[in-house]
Amino acid sequence: MEKKSPKVFGITGWKNSGKTTLVSELVRWFCDHGIKVSTIKHAHCDFDIDRPGTDSFKHRQAGAQQVLLASSHRWALMNELRDQDEQELEDLLEKLDPVDLVLVEGFKMGDQPKIQVVRPSNNTERLSQEAQPIVAIASDQDISPADYGCSGPLLALDNINSIGLFITEYCQLTLKA
Repeated sequence: MEKKSPKVFGITGWKNSGKTTLVSELVRWFCDHGIKVSTIKHAHCDFDIDRPGTDSFKHRQAGAQQVLLASSHRWALMNELRDQDEQELEDLLEKLDPVDLVLVEGFKMGDQPKIQVVRPSNNTERLSQEAQPIVAIASDQDISPADYGCSGPLLALDNINSIGLFITEYCQLTLKA
């Protein structure tokens, strides 16, 4: 049986624009409406989800390529890239279990449709042309999407329902609850 590809939709913008807050609220909104959702978050720095001194940390430090940590509540698989290139979004999507929607935070230059979060008090720079397609702007102020290279609508950043409905329509999802 062939694995069904999920709809993929991005939330992008400059640092401290509110991307993580928006993604978290959208995950809650989609779950409340019966949509199975996963997320992929791009980090720009050398991050670590493991703590020094733990057994799994010691395994990775010893040179393990992968460490799978499991309990009765959750499991996590950590991969060390060592000298390999950073994974592309398409490669990461293949590692996820089947869901209806994957929300991607970051990955500005990916070809997934995106909403750009803009807070003019924090960030006034336009994203480069390589960040397209930006299909809507979400902001806490009345701004022109065209000023940010977007021909789509302006969405109120604090109106999660309208943003959720926009993504639902754009991705042709069916709300279940």
